[in-house]
Amino acid sequence: MPFEYDDQNIFAKILRGEIPNDTVLETEHSLAFRDIRPQAPIHVLVIPRGRYVSFDHFAQEASEAEIVDFVRAVGEVCRMAGVEADGFRLIANAGKHGVQDVPHLHVHILAGRSLGRMLSPA
Repeated sequence: MPFEYDDQNIFAKILRGEIPNDTVLETEHSLAFRDIRPQAPIHVLVIPRGRYVSFDHFAQEASEAEIVDFVRAVGEVCRMAGVEADGFRLIANAGKHGVQDVPHLHVHILAGRSLGRMLSPA
């Protein structure tokens, strides 16, 4: 199945400068910013600048430089936020069943309190 990117999604608009954001980190291939509806005391989103719908799309089609930059950006945001000591959660939702709201790859870095279990047994 081909990945179809919607360049009118909110993150594409943020990358084009059409919507402001609270930037935490900018790199050549990535942007990190605070979530506008934080679910934890620390809630930062990290997105690639490229047109990738989901993590699997990114893993299949991104260049090595984009992949390295994105992974290092996640690590740098964690370092900057000081979340290493108490831990954090990294979430990347994908598709309908993953409840992905924005069709642009993004990871959530959540920290600053106990986050409980990720999923309850079904």
